[in-house]
Amino acid sequence: METTAQHSETETETPVDGTSEPQHRFRIQDYGVLLKPRVMSLVVFTAACGLILAPGAIALETALIAVICIAAGAGASGAINMWYDQDIDKVMTRTMNRPIPAGRLHPKEALVFGTLLSIGSVGIMTHWVNAAAAVLLAVTILYYVFIYTMWLKRRTPQNIVIGGASGAFPPMIGWAAVTGDIGLGSIALFAIIFFWTPPHSWALALFRRGDYAAADVPMMPVVAGEQSTKRQMLVYTLLLIPATLAPVVLGVSGAFYGVAAAGLGIEFWRRLWNVWKSDDVMAARPFFLFSILYLFLIFAALLVDRLVFVPLV
Repeated sequence: METTAQHSETETETPVDGTSEPQHRFRIQDYGVLLKPRVMSLVVFTAACGLILAPGAIALETALIAVICIAAGAGASGAINMWYDQDIDKVMTRTMNRPIPAGRLHPKEALVFGTLLSIGSVGIMTHWVNAAAAVLLAVTILYYVFIYTMWLKRRTPQNIVIGGASGAFPPMIGWAAVTGDIGLGSIALFAIIFFWTPPHSWALALFRRGDYAAADVPMMPVVAGEQSTKRQMLVYTLLLIPATLAPVVLGVSGAFYGVAAAGLGIEFWRRLWNVWKSDDVMAARPFFLFSILYLFLIFAALLVDRLVFVPLV
């Protein structure tokens, strides 16, 4: 779910010795970019949905702490990812203006920042929420950093499929913050994001194929070609649509969500089918953008169903 962040050019000033060094006026902004705020916003939203959909009650302040910790953990993962991927970020058009490859931040700053956020978010979650949520948060960070970023991303075209699990954990963390365990409902929420990730990410890889090829990242379109990638996107969508209906079967949501999920699933499939039929790789771009909206609407429908039609008792 990575997106391109736009930045202004860093201004410079000339010290007495005649050398040039960047001013610090954009430093806070650059640290914010390290957190991948657009990715974080979707992570926080799905986590909050898991928290609200979970059976039981949680104090408002505890819920806020849990959401903040999840946001911090997601940001920490993004910062460490940018530290590790600094070499490939330099050659990819959509990432070359990030703070590290653009020279606005030193790589060690990102590593230290991400590490401190990781430790702090897990520690606070352990103390103020519960151990189950803290363990899941720690697993999510470690999985994204070590399994996806450092191991899978540069080695296999299945990097998104296996590594994408890290992005599916947040609603489970929110659920565990309330219940102290993992229920079938949270697994259903996990499955929705897990099966959504391949068609979403491969759509980006289709129209950014040149970037990944230049960086020697074995994304599916680079390794298997466009048609094979589109075919696998269709397969995962066939798994995604029934997965979105699982909350209804499990009693987590009701009829309103079921109708909404079915309608959104039909539209998702229709748009992907247009990508399949098109010979223009850029046809994947509007589908990629819609896929982000799709996931947001799926979880928004879950919330509306719970808060309006099936309130907790």
